[in-house]
Amino acid sequence: RRTGDLHSIRLPRRSNRKTATGLENLKKSRKMSLGYAEKLSYREDVGTVGMPEKFDSPKLLQGKIEELAVMVQKSKHLVVFTGAGISTSSGIPDFRGPKGVWTLQRAGKGVPDASLPFHRAAPTLTHMALVELERAGLLKFVISQNVDSLHLRSGFPREKLAELHGNSFKEVCPCCKTEYLRDFEIETIGLKDTPRRCADKNCGARLKDTVLDWEDALPPEEMNSAEEQCRTADLVLCLGTSLQITPACNMPLLSIKNGGKVAIVNLQATPKDKKASLVIHGLVDKVIAGVMCILSLRIPPYIRTDFIQLLLRHTVKKKCVRWTLRVTSVHGMRAPLSFLRSIEVSFPDRSDMKPVVLMEQPFSLQRETSMTSIFSMLLTLKFSDGCGCSSSSIECHVNFQKQKESFVRDRSLVLQELKCTAERQSRAGQQSILERESLPRAETSIHAFVTNIIRYDAEDLKVADPKGSWMNSGSSTSSNLAKRLVEGASGYSASTKKLKC
Repeated sequence: RRTGDLHSIRLPRRSNRKTATGLENLKKSRKMSLGYAEKLSYREDVGTVGMPEKFDSPKLLQGKIEELAVMVQKSKHLVVFTGAGISTSSGIPDFRGPKGVWTLQRAGKGVPDASLPFHRAAPTLTHMALVELERAGLLKFVISQNVDSLHLRSGFPREKLAELHGNSFKEVCPCCKTEYLRDFEIETIGLKDTPRRCADKNCGARLKDTVLDWEDALPPEEMNSAEEQCRTADLVLCLGTSLQITPACNMPLLSIKNGGKVAIVNLQATPKDKKASLVIHGLVDKVIAGVMCILSLRIPPYIRTDFIQLLLRHTVKKKCVRWTLRVTSVHGMRAPLSFLRSIEVSFPDRSDMKPVVLMEQPFSLQRETSMTSIFSMLLTLKFSDGCGCSSSSIECHVNFQKQKESFVRDRSLVLQELKCTAERQSRAGQQSILERESLPRAETSIHAFVTNIIRYDAEDLKVADPKGSWMNSGSSTSSNLAKRLVEGASGYSASTKKLKC
């Protein structure tokens, strides 16, 4: 598949209709986070739902965790097969659990509420542990049935990931096959056309969403790579999945046919339990935290970066300059900046220029000044709920008589520096400029911000006798996890090999 640079997407021409669409999408995403479930066409048979959850005793659970750690350590080709259960601790409900989407819908209660908007959900401890297992050379491939994009947000390599049911935050060009990972939820499902086009000048085809509806077949490329990996695997570890949806649920069994083993970690019984070498009934995060501890592997923090584009245009009229500042998404005017609540614009060295607060997207400001005016403009970006800090700022020096130099910095190096600084300082809010393009009467720049940092403490996950899930219990584990999710809960990541953002 083709790849591209983060900033290659051009801004579409401004129109009221497009702007309204972006704002409408932002408002919808803030109100609820299960748009995917509501967009699916109706289906009567969604498998067995509402089955009781089982919890192994602390002693039994610890023994099974140790057994699983040995299996992982001895494995030569480990493949992990994930379901909705690995994302529930991020605030996203599952489908067939006691309070799952299908369970409540069958009871006539509609779609359950989620603790965070879909686009602000953060990778869980398990997601980040899988990143470290891959880095350590133990994990070879991940097959996911989830559409929440948390594997990609965690930084897991795209080339080692098969997303069988698609990704709610990803579009694809049907012609040149370039993938585009977004920081907002795509408007449609069912492999339909989206409002955007391919950024390749030689293509320009209308993009399509990647999420399957019930009647859609699994994408051949994803399915073929998943099946090949399962046949090669000597261990397929199934995490947080009921293993009911065909044909995906049968893939792990391919390893058994070739002498491999299957291990299952799930709170409910599955139809494949009898064929598994190990079945663990426990919270996925607790089990994986225990495995990581035994293997002496550190669970890395999750650090999210978000991006904005600044556009400063001006026209000269006699001795005056009329200028316009716009702050938009790097994906274009139509895309909402979901992590921003407002922008305060002030002019520290000019008492004659009044500050202003921009509340509506797309953020825009128009002013008129003297042609000879030289001033500083301070933008204070107020972040939305779910971010790890309240604000960050950019200072711009404006001189309409002098054109600035254009440049493009190494994106991967800049983002790595930002993340290292955020981890060292244990806080979010850092920002850096990635590129600037200067023309005689226009200047465009792209900036990156660290908006979240989450650390995962395995000490919070010591094996204990659970009486309910983390998200619903009043235990210290629940409160500690909830605190970290509030401190920062979102994600954005793209593979340098297969994705274009």
